[in-house]
Amino acid sequence: MCGLYASVGFEPDPARIDIIAHRGPDGRGWEVYGSGAGPVALGHRRLAIIDVSDAGLQPMSDASGRYHLIFNGEIYNYIELREEMRARGEVFVSESDSEVLLRAYMLWGEEALPRLRGMFAFLIWDEREKTLFAARDRYGIKPLYLFSTPRGVAFASEIKQLLGLPGLSGRMNIARVHDFLASGMSDHTAETMYDGVMQLRGGECATVKAGSPVLQIAIRRWYPATAGELHISEEEAAERFRALLTDSVRLHLRSDVPVGSCLSGGLDSSAIVCLMAGMMGSGEGGAKVNTISACYAEKSVDEKPFMDAVVAHAHTQPHFIFPKAEDVFQRASDITWHQDEPFGSTSIFAQWCVFEEARRAGVKVMLDGQGADEQLAGYHGGFAFRVAGLLRNGKVNTAVATLLARKRELGTPLLGQLSMAAIALMPEFATARLRTAYQRVQQRGWLDTAVIRKDGNPVTASQEGRRRTGLDPIVDIRSLCLGLTYATNLPMLLHWEDRNSMAHSIEARVPFLDHPLVEFSLALGNDHKIEGASTKTVLRRAMKGIMPDVVIDRRDKLGFATPEQAWFRGPLKNVAREGVENTLSLYPDLLNADAVRTNTARMLEGRTPLDFSLWRIINLGIWGRRFGVNL
Repeated sequence: MCGLYASVGFEPDPARIDIIAHRGPDGRGWEVYGSGAGPVALGHRRLAIIDVSDAGLQPMSDASGRYHLIFNGEIYNYIELREEMRARGEVFVSESDSEVLLRAYMLWGEEALPRLRGMFAFLIWDEREKTLFAARDRYGIKPLYLFSTPRGVAFASEIKQLLGLPGLSGRMNIARVHDFLASGMSDHTAETMYDGVMQLRGGECATVKAGSPVLQIAIRRWYPATAGELHISEEEAAERFRALLTDSVRLHLRSDVPVGSCLSGGLDSSAIVCLMAGMMGSGEGGAKVNTISACYAEKSVDEKPFMDAVVAHAHTQPHFIFPKAEDVFQRASDITWHQDEPFGSTSIFAQWCVFEEARRAGVKVMLDGQGADEQLAGYHGGFAFRVAGLLRNGKVNTAVATLLARKRELGTPLLGQLSMAAIALMPEFATARLRTAYQRVQQRGWLDTAVIRKDGNPVTASQEGRRRTGLDPIVDIRSLCLGLTYATNLPMLLHWEDRNSMAHSIEARVPFLDHPLVEFSLALGNDHKIEGASTKTVLRRAMKGIMPDVVIDRRDKLGFATPEQAWFRGPLKNVAREGVENTLSLYPDLLNADAVRTNTARMLEGRTPLDFSLWRIINLGIWGRRFGVNL
């Protein structure tokens, strides 16, 4: 896990790699080459995880001096790939996965990408052909941003590295800021909230031809955002899922530095911790798994009883932290600086605290459960599409049983369930209009301004993300999971996790995003994901006997929540008002100030439910001031 920077045509500036020293405190590399389009700079900051010797320093070059690599991430099957290439006569001089990646590209070119199991963003400069090749992993676990003009192009791990380049305006991208304010969505397109700054999306690669003064840039998708279709029994699905997840965790434990895990008490992190414990020999004289957990005194969001059950079952070495309300605003500016863009809720602050504690505990690699909810329909919003899909297929009895099970086990009112299912049955254009109308009523006009009407996004962020990814409208669980994985939720969650972990020089690994497992999960039929009042049924069946029943049998979904309502109506009430006013003074034309103040007062005083829009407004101003973003 590292940080990188590359530019062609722009004036080489080593400060652009040093600004992300937090991503790689274990080594620094900077080289400049020549091309017909101008200087070519490659910069790298190293976080040493595999082969911590100097043999893993970058830029890494082959013996001939033709190829030069900078790489952020991990290739988990590097041992198998190395043995395959050795059998073909290749000779290696290090134990690093970076050298395996470089030689794989030398041997197979772009066709090396499908052979890789891992998370990666890398660039390779071909000195002979004067081309720069860039690629990002299948799901966008590792970031890769770019800014281009006819005379220059630059790639970076973090947006802040690109700011100030000639031609970059420093203005906000109104359409993407609108998406964020209206729905909390980001990273659902190749655009960012900075006008002109783009990103390679998960599964994309790019080639820059620099042999002449005019650059030629081609971006293409190397990994399609699709899924197969499987029809197998419950027992076979659970068995294969368990085998694939076990193999993924085994590969994700490859490291030459200490490995631990986040533990929320939910299904996903608990499954990973229990599998890790079995492989590491916890309780039998082996190394205990260090688990890091965020806890709260407020019972409505506290999951410590479930954490305790996993800790006792897996014999882990637990570390519990209690994020404090007073720290939210004290750290907000620094967290926003690391995130590069505004973020959706104070749960990102809690995640920051988890990685901060991991660093204190001396854990350099952390496994996390990110990705399971998206591919397995783990969010309760999926029930509406489950019922809608059943009704479309004439399975009325099963649909009714699902509604009654949620009413019985979760207390979800039948009328509300039926309303959501009816909306899910509508065509996408109709549901998009309903959602837009609902947001206008709910937000009471605070986004109704000339700026938003002129440059905002006329459709929902979810619809925009799926359209740009080439995905069909959501009509059932299968299409919902495809959209969440490739277009909307997952890219955003991975952004937050990468920045929070790397801010503390921690490598975050996500075993649920090993591509054989993801491809299997997305291909599974709807019945393997939601049954009755249960989500992620294939995971529950697969982990029977491996993790505690009290966790397997959970039906609630907290989603790494913080007691945001209690905080904002209590100790943070005044500072929240100040935060709103700071945003309004910074961007007086962006929001309807009167409506914002009315909504803020109603939420803080308890007259209406407190939703995430309050934090989004506050954090937008924090971002704008920290980075000097213009309207």
